[in-house]
Amino acid sequence: MNGSVRIGQILGVPLRMHWSVPLLIVLLAYTLGRETLPVWTPGRSATVYTVASVAGAVLLMASLLAHEAAHAATAKRSGVPVQDVTLWALGGMTRMDRPGTARVAFRVAVSGPAVSLIVGGAAYGAGIGIHAWLGWALPAAVLVWLGGANVLLGVFNLLPAAPLDGGRVVQALLWWRTGDRERAERAAGRSGQVLGVLLLVLGWITFVRGAPGGLWLALIGFFVMVVAGAERRQAVLTTTLSGVRVSDAMSAPVATGPDWVSVGRFIDEVAARSRHSVLPLLDFEGRPSGVVSLARLARVPVPQRESLRVRDVAVPRAQSTFATADEPLADVLQRGRPGVAGLPVLVVDGEHLEGIVTAHDVNRLTQKRTLRGAAKG
Repeated sequence: MNGSVRIGQILGVPLRMHWSVPLLIVLLAYTLGRETLPVWTPGRSATVYTVASVAGAVLLMASLLAHEAAHAATAKRSGVPVQDVTLWALGGMTRMDRPGTARVAFRVAVSGPAVSLIVGGAAYGAGIGIHAWLGWALPAAVLVWLGGANVLLGVFNLLPAAPLDGGRVVQALLWWRTGDRERAERAAGRSGQVLGVLLLVLGWITFVRGAPGGLWLALIGFFVMVVAGAERRQAVLTTTLSGVRVSDAMSAPVATGPDWVSVGRFIDEVAARSRHSVLPLLDFEGRPSGVVSLARLARVPVPQRESLRVRDVAVPRAQSTFATADEPLADVLQRGRPGVAGLPVLVVDGEHLEGIVTAHDVNRLTQKRTLRGAAKG
């Protein structure tokens, strides 16, 4: 996810944190320390409330991490490669390959909400017990709040709409029943779009009526609507590209350029002479090291074009999608980073660049196959 940085590993999987996470912790701590705890346990000092609320917010983020770790652990045990886990303002995201069977997809989907519900029940029970046996009202209040938040998280994620875990459950069940994976993905995407619109409208109405939390609900609804729409389009694309290999969409030969030259020199010697809008870069040894778009080059201020190297403004190798010519194109597109549908794809044979697949290439191929299908119909 753009704007995230790697902060470590969890279960052998890279762990990333979005810049919005510290803001979320501050918001949660502020709400807990200024509104919830003073009502539940009045009479404490501002310092005590601050320490307790920060602890509660951090524990909630740890709970979100446990939720995503459950997805990652279940996927890895089932043989599904996991790319990374990212925490951000609306929860978490576990990036992995598509499960190979409906059974595996179901297990991966339910694991996260199950952990949230277990953590929620344990925290709530611990809070009640601490208050009853030890009389520690403030720690008990924090644990009860944490338990309620986790139960709410688990229940909300079980709503039957993608990209929520409940949508993945419905998708797995439909896949198992019909044997048609793409049809199940389209159905889950449609339900996600409907849920997103409902949450967006409900949140906005709530906000207009004076409840600030409604804005947060509207934001969640907007996110659900957008991601569900993207997943539905991806399912349609996967169906259209059934049986298509990367080589069928690949542009070759393609103009390339060295990644160590200045932006200005690259524009003059490579970009200005190319018919492509996305250009692969090669390192000193001739290996593909990333890609750069004409749009990104154009945004570099003219005074900086001689001091910046082109690799400084490019998408690096680690964030690029690679494939071989004989791989199924639909599977390759699924490997991309969220929001970019895996494009562009650098097509390689070992460390030798054979060509590139861009969004334009995929759109052209999709339109041709759609026309052929319409002609046959």
